[in-house]
Amino acid sequence: MGKLSALTNFVKTRWFAKIKTKEKLTAYQLKMLKRQLAFLKEKSPYFKAMNPQKLSDIPIMDKAVMMENFNALNTVGIDRDKALALAIESERTRDFTPKYGKISVGLSSGTSGHRGLFVISDRERNEWAGTILAKLLPQGHILGHRVAFFLRADNNLYETMNSAALSFSFFDLLKPMEEHFKTLKEFQPTILVAPASVLKEIAKKQEESEFIQPEKIISVAEVLNEADERYIKKAFRKDIIHQVYQCTEGFLGYTCECGKMHLNEDVIYVEKEYVSENRFVPVITDFRRKTQPIIRYRLNDILVESEEKCKCGSPFLAIDKIEGREDDVFLLNGPDGEVKVFADFISRCMVYVEDIENYRVVQLSADEIVIYIDQITDRTKEDTIGEFKRLSGKMNFFLPKISFAPYETTPGKKVKRVERLYKRDQEGLEKV
Repeated sequence: MGKLSALTNFVKTRWFAKIKTKEKLTAYQLKMLKRQLAFLKEKSPYFKAMNPQKLSDIPIMDKAVMMENFNALNTVGIDRDKALALAIESERTRDFTPKYGKISVGLSSGTSGHRGLFVISDRERNEWAGTILAKLLPQGHILGHRVAFFLRADNNLYETMNSAALSFSFFDLLKPMEEHFKTLKEFQPTILVAPASVLKEIAKKQEESEFIQPEKIISVAEVLNEADERYIKKAFRKDIIHQVYQCTEGFLGYTCECGKMHLNEDVIYVEKEYVSENRFVPVITDFRRKTQPIIRYRLNDILVESEEKCKCGSPFLAIDKIEGREDDVFLLNGPDGEVKVFADFISRCMVYVEDIENYRVVQLSADEIVIYIDQITDRTKEDTIGEFKRLSGKMNFFLPKISFAPYETTPGKKVKRVERLYKRDQEGLEKV
């Protein structure tokens, strides 16, 4: 039954539900929003008490608000603490098969500072799998694919579609990469899906000897920066490294065959909070999530809106890049007060320096950052500081104290290239 549901949604999304104009997209979204609000007012105690007449009647929420109101928000009577205990136990045992009744439960990675809970019904999971596959499987070739997934946790989402026509293999990121290389060579995936930092490790192995020949490579979970993208392209001889913008809150976007990221506006409605002329923080409403509604949910990501229409012709919003999290924008002192420096500018300082393969830049305070690189030499330190000096001159901030440390990663943890570890309260005092 699960495979049939996934297959039905796959066929519908791939061939019969394509929206080709902005006008039709707007009409479709209004219809779906009306339907979703009617459902929630009947099934969710939280929204029933609120009784919203239109979307704007609902206050914007974030992960903290969702977790605080979890029991009232969900539509099937799930207890937050019991579900959380089940999710934590699954993480510890690496067994992701147990369910809360008929509901799949999982933890979000917690990069926003709040531990998140993810619950989804079998029906939603199957529809989700069908939608993702409809958008990601190569055009003109959908049968016989072998998909390798490198993920922190396996929630059995994609195994739903396992069959002779389409097979999946899960690679646990907590296990050593050398162990995975052997299995990967035997599996010979036609589609490779992994976080950007893991794709880079596989690319290094590929440069030594071409041990796999994937038809399509998809980056997930982490921001794919330009330097890593170029390296992976070169190692696998690809023109495009595809990306999936997906998180606890849903399947939000994907790269089209022209290489441009589009938001899935047939699944989500997006409100934009602009932080600069073309950068915005998305507030999303999901049309399909029933068990755990995602309504006016403010993400913590900064997206860069494309100024050019994509050649693929899709009316869905095109994104030049996912720049990072809003709370990782550097806050530096300048002669005219606080200066906000977006992650992309920090990353470019590192990309311009030769002999740096891996890096992390972490802001500790308003006047101190630490840079983690894999090869610390007098030249790399001098060149890196030189790039930051040039940036400080362009953006008019005081050059912070810069220290260097060896680059290291933790297996199973997302790599954040640019990260701010302190915040300021309303009085301007620093809080680590």
